Amino acid sequence: MDTLEPARPPIAGAASTDPQQPLRGVRVAEFCSTAAGPFCAMLLADMGAEVIKIEPPDGDGLRQWPPISDGYSENFASLNRNKKSVVLDLKDPECAAIARRIVLDCDVVVENNRPGVMDRLGLGHAALAVHKPSLVFCSISAYGQSGPRASEGGFDLTIQAASGVMSVTGEDGGAPVKCGVPIADFASGLYAAYAIASALLAVRAGAPGAHIDVPMFGCTLAIAALQTSELFGSGRNPRRLGSAHPRNAPYQAFQAADGYFAIAAGNQQLWMKVVKVVALPELAADPRFATTSERAANQVALKDLLETRFRTASAAHWLAVFAAAGVPHAPINDYESALADPQVAHMGWVQPLQLPNGVTTRSFGTPLRVNGAAAPIGSAPPALGQHTAEIRARYGAPQHEQKQETSRE
Repeated sequence: MDTLEPARPPIAGAASTDPQQPLRGVRVAEFCSTAAGPFCAMLLADMGAEVIKIEPPDGDGLRQWPPISDGYSENFASLNRNKKSVVLDLKDPECAAIARRIVLDCDVVVENNRPGVMDRLGLGHAALAVHKPSLVFCSISAYGQSGPRASEGGFDLTIQAASGVMSVTGEDGGAPVKCGVPIADFASGLYAAYAIASALLAVRAGAPGAHIDVPMFGCTLAIAALQTSELFGSGRNPRRLGSAHPRNAPYQAFQAADGYFAIAAGNQQLWMKVVKVVALPELAADPRFATTSERAANQVALKDLLETRFRTASAAHWLAVFAAAGVPHAPINDYESALADPQVAHMGWVQPLQLPNGVTTRSFGTPLRVNGAAAPIGSAPPALGQHTAEIRARYGAPQHEQKQETSRE
């Protein structure tokens, strides 16, 4: 029989004393698929929250994304560590009742369905908050919970296109390209996790819960603060500059004799170091390059002059001399090279991960350190429905259902 009362008291006063696990004691129900929502919930799990991931019978669609290692998606694994998987068909009344009991025993709900879907399932914020006023309910969607575009769906590509990111990505005069990293998905997940943590802090202080509306469109516009402020301040649309910067130079990738490297001389002092390294003192006296603003305005000419010198030696040579001069610099790494950087090993970011099928792989863990220590991966990403029997037992499924689920595990 369904109950409207939570099985536990609200989280207020239950703060964890472990600085590496500040959300221990917080329970999260995740109704999410693919990237933004699962990433948000994983960030909460990394901080100690118990995350119950409610999946449809076919599972989160990300489970089908390659690379597949013996039947298990490593893409899925990268966003779903430290979670429990429960399979529930929310269109089935009994499963919906179990989901409702789960939610009313949670402190947080994270969902990334189109607006209205959770309401139709009887799992919307308005229906649940009546029975649990302390509930923090976070909805991630393409355009938000209200407004003329609220009913539209969206993926990272379409949000990058709509929000302007693709208008400033790529080479000047080239075709529109998206940022290779799905920044709309992951920026939205970060915004959601930060807002949830803030709301939990308020609940612990005695405030009621909240319905947090996380529109991917708005989040992606928000992280473009430098671009929107350029438009507001100048009346001109920002444009594609490749790897260059609209307000700093030299601040981009340059071609050496055998490849490319990047330097970022973002102030006058660093510019003078560049002049010294390339042994072109006449650049310091050239009025086109006298100030940061002038260099940015004339950066095409500056790039041509610098690359004439850079093409006389290897990228490794220039990286070494700029390192000695104290100018910020970097090779153009692929991901294999980036992960091989000694700083990655020092920070302990890449960790072994055993998938539910027994395959051992590697995963990039949380990049954060608390008091000098990194949080280990607590548990592997789950198999589909791995924790269904456990959660059904916890929330009062009929005994015969428990036996059936146990026999399938």
